[in-house]
Amino acid sequence: MGKFGRKNTQKIAVAMSGGVDSSVAAALLKRDGFDIVGFFLKLVDSSNFKKAENRAKKTAEFLKIPFMTLDLRKEFKKRIINPFFEEYKKGLTPNPCVVCNKEIKFGFLPEKALKLKADYLATGHYVRLGGKNGKRQLFRAGDTEKDQSYFLWQLNQRQLKKVIFPLGNYNKKEVRNLTKKFKLPAFNTPESQEVCFIQTAINDFLKKHLKSKPGDIINTQGKVLGRHQGLWFYTIGQRRGIKLSGGPFYVLDKYLKKNILIVTKNKKELFKKELIAKKVNWISGKEPKLPLKAGVKIRYRHRAIPARVYKKPNAEYKIQFDRPQQAITPGQSAVIYKNKELLGGGIIC
Repeated sequence: MGKFGRKNTQKIAVAMSGGVDSSVAAALLKRDGFDIVGFFLKLVDSSNFKKAENRAKKTAEFLKIPFMTLDLRKEFKKRIINPFFEEYKKGLTPNPCVVCNKEIKFGFLPEKALKLKADYLATGHYVRLGGKNGKRQLFRAGDTEKDQSYFLWQLNQRQLKKVIFPLGNYNKKEVRNLTKKFKLPAFNTPESQEVCFIQTAINDFLKKHLKSKPGDIINTQGKVLGRHQGLWFYTIGQRRGIKLSGGPFYVLDKYLKKNILIVTKNKKELFKKELIAKKVNWISGKEPKLPLKAGVKIRYRHRAIPARVYKKPNAEYKIQFDRPQQAITPGQSAVIYKNKELLGGGIIC
């Protein structure tokens, strides 16, 4: 199991989800002698969350560390789930994980940790932390396939000065092997789903909570091709589920005011060379010198594409890609990198 228990004066609060990554993060810190306490965040009522809480508790017992559950269901519903539905009603495709990291995991949890006199918060995120000129920096993880920096662009310097990421230089295979080496209860736990509060397909989940609102489906010439059941059931670039004969068709745009879904058979029409981003946050707390040459990701599983970032007269930014990108989706995050460093990001509008 390794040598646990060497004394270290620093106290670290560890966010424990019951999965492989956070369990290994806790075990590594325990092995290195830190005084740690485990936290499980109860965000929704579900059988999956209950099982995860039990695994986290078993891991804490195994590591012989204090453990507590924070009931954040009310705040999670208010700050994450309700805005999630509101964004879909506006015809957008939101990314709730980005907001959850800012508001919940690095918002409420650090506040609780500070009350317990913890020096730092640790999570199982695959991302690396650095520093320069007194400022915290975020870098892509050593494992590029598991890198989660995309979800952390809303964090600020105050939050980053109180956080550590023990898995930043590990790859997933190494972490899996450590669960076996440490004999952790989570050693055979499957990968967690991307959106924790959605247990089914996204459209099935939306159908349970949002009413249908039928409207016309038209092509780019304005010809009515059929009917949709609600704009929130579609996302830009979507091909499946449109249910029109003579396809394939792709979702090109949504005209919210008239409740119209615009589709195309020409996939090339999905490609655009620029986007506008709002609510932009810079990790350093200071806007870099603009215009800026950078790499920009427009979705999690998308690689960073060479682009230029410009400031508009208002608080928005224009991002112009070196080559057109497919299905740029309003509501998703445009995340800005300089080589491996995460500079910041914004919401595509």
